[in-house]
Amino acid sequence: MPQQNDLKRIARQHLETDRLLGVDFVPIKTPQSEPAPEPAAAAEIEVNIPPGPVQPSTGTRKPTSLFEAASPAQSVPRRSRQEKADALEALRTRHDETCPHCTTATAHTQTVFGEGAPDAELIFIGEAPGEQEDRTGRPFVGRAGRKLDEIIQAMGLARPDVYIANVLKSRPMGNRTPLPTEVEQCAAFLAEQIRIIQPKVIVGLGGPAVKWLLGTNVGITRLRGQWATFTDAEVSVPVMPTFHPAYLLRNYTPDTRGKVWSDMQQVMAYLQPASE
Repeated sequence: MPQQNDLKRIARQHLETDRLLGVDFVPIKTPQSEPAPEPAAAAEIEVNIPPGPVQPSTGTRKPTSLFEAASPAQSVPRRSRQEKADALEALRTRHDETCPHCTTATAHTQTVFGEGAPDAELIFIGEAPGEQEDRTGRPFVGRAGRKLDEIIQAMGLARPDVYIANVLKSRPMGNRTPLPTEVEQCAAFLAEQIRIIQPKVIVGLGGPAVKWLLGTNVGITRLRGQWATFTDAEVSVPVMPTFHPAYLLRNYTPDTRGKVWSDMQQVMAYLQPASE
């Protein structure tokens, strides 16, 4: 994984390479003379605690700043990379054997648990696998996945540096939006993935994923670009909501691309050391 103090330099190199190769995901390059953007204030919305195997505390939370939102709910023992990898594999097995939704659903051929660095600082979370993901057993491998790969590369990272998962681990019938009952049954395993990895930042991709992460019904158009938080009894992680890559492909305009890149710049700035 690149050193954090090299992140901006690598990102600028990717932007220049993309321009030369005609890749136009990023419409505007921030001038080098401009300071890195400060993380925005947390979204002023009610944040319900997501369901999970660990009994959560009661009530809702309305974070007033990113740094309040990022304070752990409890002290969680640190695990080594190998311990996290082993825990994720055990969770995968338990999910496939016991998930109330995925063990009874019939529209999928296999589950798509998630993949990436078990100790990733950054997690990307979408809503559910699609046809190609169902075929391969890997998240985000279709057109939307290739666009996500471009975004990750433009941030100066590579796919193995991050972790990628979905709220639902199995493909919904006809690629429809997951039903609330399906999310309620399956998402507890995603909450446990987050607790194992203990990332510094989560990027929520699209409305359904963000609504679960934040426990809200507010639409993605209002939420994107504003820091919020995922919180349960063990962890509290900053969340940056942004558009799903599939939406980006359907609305491939300078305005939409600029908004997504602005969201990713906020994530990059947050992951920088304080001295940068």
